[in-house]
Amino acid sequence: MGIEAVENLLKASMGLSVLSIGSTAIARAVEERLSACEVGDLDGYQELLRVSGTELQALIEAVVVPETWFFRDRHAFSALTRLVHDEWLPAHPDGVLSLLSLPCSTGEEPYSMAMALFDARVPGNRFRVDAVDISARNLALGMRAVYGRNSFRGDDLGFRDRHFDATSEGHRLRENVRRQVRFEQGNLFAADLLPGVAIYDVIFCRNVLIYFDRPTQDRALVVLNRLLHAKGTLFVAPAETALPMSHDLVSTNEPLAFAFRKASVLPSAVKRKAALPVTALATRGPVMNAGRSTDSPVALRAGPVTRAASATAAVASVAVMPRSRSAGPAADLIEASRLADQGHFVEAATRCEEHLRLSGPSATAFYLLGLVRDATGNHSEAASYYRKALYLDPNHYDTQIHLALLMETQGDPAGAQVLRNRARRLEQKSKASHE
Repeated sequence: MGIEAVENLLKASMGLSVLSIGSTAIARAVEERLSACEVGDLDGYQELLRVSGTELQALIEAVVVPETWFFRDRHAFSALTRLVHDEWLPAHPDGVLSLLSLPCSTGEEPYSMAMALFDARVPGNRFRVDAVDISARNLALGMRAVYGRNSFRGDDLGFRDRHFDATSEGHRLRENVRRQVRFEQGNLFAADLLPGVAIYDVIFCRNVLIYFDRPTQDRALVVLNRLLHAKGTLFVAPAETALPMSHDLVSTNEPLAFAFRKASVLPSAVKRKAALPVTALATRGPVMNAGRSTDSPVALRAGPVTRAASATAAVASVAVMPRSRSAGPAADLIEASRLADQGHFVEAATRCEEHLRLSGPSATAFYLLGLVRDATGNHSEAASYYRKALYLDPNHYDTQIHLALLMETQGDPAGAQVLRNRARRLEQKSKASHE
């Protein structure tokens, strides 16, 4: 039995694509299990996997490496509390908000959901969190609820003082938060996973879809759609934002939340706005390059923007118009924006790169490349492209805003504020010139 057969077995059982973690990682897990089981070769291990569900689970445990921390991607939790306060509670004077964390790993995410709601003064009898993971080891750690330094990242750790007690073993989560979360072992692709339809008002399924190939991602989205209430909200990770839109889900446009709802229940006006193609957006005038003309296409904007919840929404905030060039180069960037609108980020980036090769440096092309890299989670490259755009056009408002938000999330609030101040002065100058 070759290692490829093990890789196929893992894909069939848990959806894992070898391309997401590499053959080396899987081979290392197999070697670990061969030693633990005292099996001499892959053929013998194949036979063991065929007859032992326990060993298959042990192999899965060896492959799954948890990488999580409390309040990872904080904007999602802020969006959650706004959603609950502004919409769910007014519409449900009675009843219990149902939330799901899938996969829940070692518990940091579902506990963060509970802490966020408590901090927003939502009573414990008004919500419950189901936490599901394929790993029995992860679930045991989650139920133990004692966490070390790696689970607490970033500068804002005030929640630790409010909800944890320091012990000799680590920080132990207090009982009132622990009892809000119910842990359960489950496989996203198992036929008996959480039987029922429209069970959850909120689902967090983040940083798992990236480990699947596209057909498996589609299978996962079918399951999530089944579990999501008609008016529920699905939260995914930054690198996964293109996927829900192919399953009748539409961005809520909450900045940095990466949240989606079923398009079929949104007001028609909202759906039309979400589907508006990039080339149809109204514009009001170019952001000039420090008063000097340029032959590069220039982004036109319709006013201030915030960092979009996905590359699709972000790219849709830009319309590209040519200045003293033929329609060809500008058409390339319009096509790049359209491709990004549809979630085809690789193709969109290819169009931008082709434009740069044929037409030379362009602030708009670099800006679009930054948006694509930002949406797919490659933040270092995104920052590099944003800075290239600002080198060509120091007064490119949208680039200033997006780079400022990226710098803030990466721990540089001072630099972010400098960019925001520049953008604010540019906006004020633009308003004065139109009065």
